[in-house]
Amino acid sequence: MSIMEIIGSFFILIGSVFLFLGALGIYRMPDVYNRLQAGTKATTLGAMSLILGVGFLETSWMLKALILIIFIAYSNPLSSHALARAMYKRGKYPLIYNEDKEKYDAYREVNEPKKEEVKS
Repeated sequence: MSIMEIIGSFFILIGSVFLFLGALGIYRMPDVYNRLQAGTKATTLGAMSLILGVGFLETSWMLKALILIIFIAYSNPLSSHALARAMYKRGKYPLIYNEDKEKYDAYREVNEPKKEEVKS
């Protein structure tokens, strides 16, 4: 077994573990926003590690693997942001508890349009 096969197998194993943990996080988390976070973070790292492992096993594919890794690094966070924004606009708000144990929407004041002051 060569050193490249050992490194490739290690990255494939790490990628598989992160992909499994991402799937478990999607299954176990209570709401859409937590599921998006668990799925995006873990599957991004898992897919990158898995593809890098394949690049080490097949060195002729390394350039293609690096291009795929760059594409995943850009597309996964953008797609999860778009999904979270769509859920927010649809009315499914992330509810957070304040000091008085009351639920409130922490992002409402950030997303409300500002009223322009009327000049007299």
